[in-house]
Amino acid sequence: MRSSFAIRRALLSSARATRITAAAPSHAARFYSAKSQATKLKDLDASKLSITKATKPKPLSKPEDLVFGKMFTDHMLAIEWDATEGWREPRITPYQNLSLDPATCVFHYAFECFEGMKAYKDKDGKVRLFRPEKNMDRFNKSSARIALPTFNSEALIELISKFAQLESRFIPDQKGYSLYLRPTMIGTQKTLGVGTPQSAMLFVIASPVGPYYPTGFKAVSLEATDYAVRAWPGGVGDKKLGANYAPCIVPQQQAASRGFQQNLWLFGEEEYVTEVGTMNMFAAIKDKKTGQKELVTAPLDGTILEGVTRDSVLQLARERLVPEGWKISERKYTMFELAEASKEGRLIEAFGAGTAAIVSPIRAISWKGDLVDCGLKANEESGEIALRMKDWIEGIQYGEEPHKWSYVTPE
Repeated sequence: MRSSFAIRRALLSSARATRITAAAPSHAARFYSAKSQATKLKDLDASKLSITKATKPKPLSKPEDLVFGKMFTDHMLAIEWDATEGWREPRITPYQNLSLDPATCVFHYAFECFEGMKAYKDKDGKVRLFRPEKNMDRFNKSSARIALPTFNSEALIELISKFAQLESRFIPDQKGYSLYLRPTMIGTQKTLGVGTPQSAMLFVIASPVGPYYPTGFKAVSLEATDYAVRAWPGGVGDKKLGANYAPCIVPQQQAASRGFQQNLWLFGEEEYVTEVGTMNMFAAIKDKKTGQKELVTAPLDGTILEGVTRDSVLQLARERLVPEGWKISERKYTMFELAEASKEGRLIEAFGAGTAAIVSPIRAISWKGDLVDCGLKANEESGEIALRMKDWIEGIQYGEEPHKWSYVTPE
């Protein structure tokens, strides 16, 4: 029979052996607690969609009476998610209020992101989406950044297509009109604790809209804003979060009080040009030495939103302007560079780019007490490049030009 001392010595030897094993090369598994049993969560499944139609369809407004974001369609698409099961069955129901507890985390910690996209009706009455996969990619990036669930992009495109088809009567049969779609995701857990939401909701609503400029292009004037910062490297200004938009309203009001339609957001001591209002910014400049024309926009460095229209302008410019001798650049550029180009007659034109307007021409920028002219003559409301981009993109959106970017929704 072994003595208690011998037993203790054997146990200690065993423990030392265990420690040596634990310090083995990194390819050996190391467990610091019981291994959790991962639950396979359900992904978004478009085949599970149920549709409950409204019993009292809304009357249609006259196309000329449509105001952006004021009128909404008969239905909404909604899908709930929870951390135990994953995505539940998608439902299209009559448009209705949401019922949420006052402690719901979206109200307190801004667990909310969204997208902006449109459905168009071509001359044959077919409903089309414009590059929906780009919106879905950005939507997933935004939701992941704020600890909300991600989803299968193809499934949500299919669901949005069915939703747009159902609401197609709200899209006027005129070019320039469309159905604005607003996919949104919110955290719905009832808690005041700060943590990953254990439940969420993805919903889509729609609003019929008319042309951004119903009487034709109107060039805007901007105020260069250096006293407030919209986005910064390492922040979340490159994601489409609701929390990014509310802080921009006061600077916009201040710019408006001084007679300017929008802010031009500058960043850093160098005063880098980033965005104009809620759009990406483009400038057409002649090189000082060579005279080559350059279309320039800020790079994706965290200080600007990864705009779908921005990407479309860049791709079309590389395909169609480069053969004409243009240089297309994604690079940092400053307000000083724009002002110098304007003073020397090298600033050809400038415009914003976004879903709502496609392009928005810029007449002038107020900067350090001076008004920087952006190349338009007194009787002009747009430069040539902005007009061409608008025509090219609209041609694709309305199916006039066959293109891979135009997604025809199944009937």
